Amino acid sequence: MYFLRPEDDFPPVEMADDEGLLAVTSFLNKDRIKNAYQKGIFPWYNEGQPVLWWSPDPRMVLFPEELKIAKSMRPYLNQQKFQVTYNAHFEAVIDACAQVPRKGQDGTWITPEIKKEYASLFREGFVQSVEVWDGEQLVGGLYGVYLRNKKVFCGESMFSNKSNASKFGFIKLVQKLQGEGVKLIDCQVYTSHLESLGAREIPREEFLKFLK
Repeated sequence: MYFLRPEDDFPPVEMADDEGLLAVTSFLNKDRIKNAYQKGIFPWYNEGQPVLWWSPDPRMVLFPEELKIAKSMRPYLNQQKFQVTYNAHFEAVIDACAQVPRKGQDGTWITPEIKKEYASLFREGFVQSVEVWDGEQLVGGLYGVYLRNKKVFCGESMFSNKSNASKFGFIKLVQKLQGEGVKLIDCQVYTSHLESLGAREIPREEFLKFLK
């Protein structure tokens, strides 16, 4: 693990520890974030901690053509149970992601600092959001970093206030990104929920090839 000064670049990701922790900084800014994602690195830390930068091996990813749609989801999609918008209410989405309780997790890693910097990146088009609606009510959504030059989308967080709302939005996003030629969706670390949607772990070295 490396402690970086503002002028320091990230070390090679191969220097990360067994859990994927690579570096620590005392600050967060959008230029550092941009640089990180281009190299397969992302910030993940709790409020009150220094900024922790990660590059896990293996890496959880979804190839769009491997998306799994469960039978239980087909009525939702066929009947258009929800409506989906893109980049319409980013701040509402990230606020909701920060507030949703998560099993085994106290508090949130989406700190005010994270909100501020990702909102700035959203205004630049580097960050994208998906909103899922039931009528006029926002019931689900997600956001992530869109590396258009790499044809890679890096999912960050999702929330759902109604059963299957976030899954609906995720499926719609994957289908949209596949139509735009995206080759890989970065899911960062393993969860059974992502696995059920078709995501799988690949070696970090293979993941990094998509960023070069």
